[in-house]
Amino acid sequence: MPAQARDIIPKMPAAFRADKAGSAKALIQLVLNGDGGGNWVIDVSDGQCAVREETLPNPGVQVTMDATHFVSLIQGQLNPVQAFMSGKIKVSGNVGHLMQMMNWFDLS
Repeated sequence: MPAQARDIIPKMPAAFRADKAGSAKALIQLVLNGDGGGNWVIDVSDGQCAVREETLPNPGVQVTMDATHFVSLIQGQLNPVQAFMSGKIKVSGNVGHLMQMMNWFDLS
């Protein structure tokens, strides 16, 4: 498994499960702080997923966390609920999309 968020995020479209997402549409801004981080957009629409390094003015959901926490989350070493409750993950916007999105990818 890659050790940096910058290595993981571009692989997300290949791990996308269109059968799980169905016709969902989501525009999610990831703000990952620290080494290997950056500002990324996950764009899900009509059974397709694209990612790009970009900052949106008004994303549907914005997720802010340390890049190392993102890697731990993807590797299954960080519980998303506990991370959210402890402030390691901050979410603004449509949290429902984020909760659904967790099932749209097979990153294990």
